[in-house]
Amino acid sequence: MASDDIAQLADALSKTHVGDGDLSYKGLGLKLDNAESVEELVREIELYKDLRALRLEGNTLGVEAAQAIAKALKSKDQLQRCYWSDMFTGRLRSEIPIALRSLGSAIMSAGARLTELDLSDNAFGPDGVKGIEQLLRSPSCHTLRELRLNNCGMGIGGGKILAEALTECHKESSALGAPLRLRVFVAGRNRLENEGASALAKAFKFIGSLEEVHMPQNGINYSGVVALALAMQHNPELRVLNLNDNTFSKRGTLAMAQALRVLRNIQVINFGDCLVRSEGAIALAAVLTEGLPILKVCSHLCFGLCVCLCLVYKQPDYIYAVLKKLLSGTTLQSYCFLSTLLVKMGLLKGEGKMKKVPLVSGQLLCLEHAVQQDYFSLHHVSLLHTFVSK
Repeated sequence: MASDDIAQLADALSKTHVGDGDLSYKGLGLKLDNAESVEELVREIELYKDLRALRLEGNTLGVEAAQAIAKALKSKDQLQRCYWSDMFTGRLRSEIPIALRSLGSAIMSAGARLTELDLSDNAFGPDGVKGIEQLLRSPSCHTLRELRLNNCGMGIGGGKILAEALTECHKESSALGAPLRLRVFVAGRNRLENEGASALAKAFKFIGSLEEVHMPQNGINYSGVVALALAMQHNPELRVLNLNDNTFSKRGTLAMAQALRVLRNIQVINFGDCLVRSEGAIALAAVLTEGLPILKVCSHLCFGLCVCLCLVYKQPDYIYAVLKKLLSGTTLQSYCFLSTLLVKMGLLKGEGKMKKVPLVSGQLLCLEHAVQQDYFSLHHVSLLHTFVSK
């Protein structure tokens, strides 16, 4: 390695954060190709007595470099948190599983017990999941609490492998009297589709300890949504459910509405851009009015559609109850929510049939049209006025 390259690496390492068991090389943009390129880095790891967290995100790691780092990790039995997102930029897809297996084997050899593993933004596909499969099945992950695999391109195959690994981890840890209690699962933008989502749903049923599930933009249709809805009912401590930008349709939404009746600890829901359909939206509106006592945040798109359909289908009691729910504690981006609500009202009520007034915005025309309908009772006006004033 050229002397100027060594100097550059030494300068970068001088900017690392070390403290409270956390050794960080985050965002240094290091191109680590071979053992020589990580000599200083490895030395720092070896000298760190009680290493509990290792941050390598924002660098790019080759096979030989990963193997050298793995060798240093074999003595780090206190390691708990691995922040390894965005760690393979520019690497061949075939290299990544080899690097991951080396790192995983080192963690297992050390007898470390992980609580957090973040491999997000690594486009490793199904083969990458195979690279961490053995680690996920091992005792080193019996203590895992947070697993983040966002934007990894796992696909259906990767989702199935991941589901099997988590299921096996739960079975083996349960047999030892300390079952896996995974709390946070993140796997957005992975092209899981119905088969991958359904496989993971089966694993979620076994686990039963989830508090946050984030699976947006996965191409999941109603059958996968139904499977996830059933699985969520087995996770009573669930607080956050983000399935944004999948396709619920009527059947998926009805199943999810039923699941929400069981989830008494839910605080955050994001079903935006999920094509919930009319009957599904009304079912969600019913759940909002009847339950969810500590709900704090719901995607404005979901709420907006529920409210609009209650108006369109002449169910003012629901609009009253849902708005009351909104005003009594649910936090939203008010302007964004109101805009969405009014636009959808305009689309559904046929704003084009109304006489246009150049000085009045289309949104106000929609609202004016709605309040003039027979189904909009006068005693709701004061509540709507309060809502708009927010």
